[in-house]
Amino acid sequence: MDTITVGQYVFERLKQLQVNTVFGLPGDFNLCLLDYLYKVDGMRWAGDTNELNASYAADGYARVKGIGALITTFGVGELSALNGIAGSYAEHVGVVHIVGVASTASQSKQLLLHHTLGNGDFNVFHRMSSYISKTTAWINDPQSAASEIDRCIREAYISQKPVYIGLPTNLVEEPVPTALLDTPIDLTVQPNNPSAEQEVLDTVLELIKSAKSPVIIVDSCASRHNVKDETHTLIATTQFPTFTTPMGKGVVNENNPRFGGVYVGSLSKPEVKQVVENADLILSVGALLSDFNTGSFSYSYGTKNVVEFHSDYIKIKSATYPGLNFRFVLQKLNESIKSLMTDYAPIEVPQMEGPLKADPSSKLTQQWLWTNLSTFLQPNDIVITETGTSAFGILQTKFPDNVLGISQVLWGSIGYSVGACCGAVAAAQELEKPRRVILFVGDGSLQLTVQAISTMIRHNLTPYIFVLNNQGYTIEKLIHGPNAGYNEIQIWDHLKLLPTFGAKNYDAIQVKTVGELDTMFRCADFARNDKIRLIDVVLEEMDAPINLVKQAELTAKTNASQ
Repeated sequence: MDTITVGQYVFERLKQLQVNTVFGLPGDFNLCLLDYLYKVDGMRWAGDTNELNASYAADGYARVKGIGALITTFGVGELSALNGIAGSYAEHVGVVHIVGVASTASQSKQLLLHHTLGNGDFNVFHRMSSYISKTTAWINDPQSAASEIDRCIREAYISQKPVYIGLPTNLVEEPVPTALLDTPIDLTVQPNNPSAEQEVLDTVLELIKSAKSPVIIVDSCASRHNVKDETHTLIATTQFPTFTTPMGKGVVNENNPRFGGVYVGSLSKPEVKQVVENADLILSVGALLSDFNTGSFSYSYGTKNVVEFHSDYIKIKSATYPGLNFRFVLQKLNESIKSLMTDYAPIEVPQMEGPLKADPSSKLTQQWLWTNLSTFLQPNDIVITETGTSAFGILQTKFPDNVLGISQVLWGSIGYSVGACCGAVAAAQELEKPRRVILFVGDGSLQLTVQAISTMIRHNLTPYIFVLNNQGYTIEKLIHGPNAGYNEIQIWDHLKLLPTFGAKNYDAIQVKTVGELDTMFRCADFARNDKIRLIDVVLEEMDAPINLVKQAELTAKTNASQ
């Protein structure tokens, strides 16, 4: 019987799901495992600068390709990655976290090895990870190794949550039958309970039938759990006014005439707020109703007729139907709804603001930047925005078709976007039709994870990195302490970063005026994705998107409340 090692089996299974790049760092407990990565054709070891960046990169990669993977070593390595893993858990991102652990013999003898707590407990870090993982496997038997690996990878893909696999050094070289690879991992989702599903459909159809001013609100989980097609069909079939949340930015085609903009509760544009809050029926797809995603929970629906479609339950008004997957429900809803739409007269939806005119010699402002960014974006771009100024500013930008927006609105870990950019651009490079990756990050956030740029240069990745140079943590200054020393940073010369990290084929450009950035946005050579580029965008210190200013006020009040 032909066999391969457990180590190679892991990478072969990941490769079958189009995971061609694995992120992480070497450590003595995972070195033998890493040897087997190079035995799988087409696999790339990213070799990150630290485990935190690796976890962010795996997250960014997974948001583009549906699943990502990272490898760390026991204790010191895996703990450094947990902040990123927690973000993936909170935001529904499928990441396989593989940890090289001490041999089974060392564990049974409770040896006081390095990277342990000195108490013989080798399972303590695994237990920590279990709280932020969909499932875990602590492999100690080669007979069940393959099935446990398959189970975890499947859960990561289906649930869009992280999973944890602890793999001892001595089991990496144990044999498993090669024939196991001939049977693909079963990625099918179990069908819904027919009677519960029919009850939901009947109730929703009845609500639609009696509605006069319904709307659709689309959030991030519509993208994470891959119901974008079903959502677009729902919009096309019903012609209901459609809005996204900040986290859902990019899920809906913004050139669709039924797209009305972004709804953020009290922070919404007045015309958006009016349509949504006067609706008599709201169909919500894939909601994650966090504070920054809802204007500090300031949703003011004028109706109780709210239907929430989620990946593992449906909620209608106050009734919850657990165990129902929204893909199947939406598919059947789309089949049944056409006959109800004959008398519906579509209402006018709000329009997003077009590019602004300004004196070319005038200083750059946030308002001009975000409103005019649409002149540079192309269909299929991937746009990554950092928590803070960028994530709020991008809401003003009209996306071309099929632009993927990536931001960490719920978990909100400062610096996430730089590491995520590394993963996203690696994934974008591997697609059949490569996509441009464009990062917007503040000068303060950049300093937390700047080493990820080194990894991008190492692998000849070519993102656009726009650094918003406004001298510190502007979002924090708006919330509290505008003149406080703790919101200040050491000012860097950003134009020297790329050559410092060894870049050869690069552009490093500083822009200070409307004219300079407008010329760049319209330049054909600049639009060509053939080198890594860093653009130092000089802005006034306290200039910020208006909805960020309002959100900061709400956050300050929330933080001060008793």
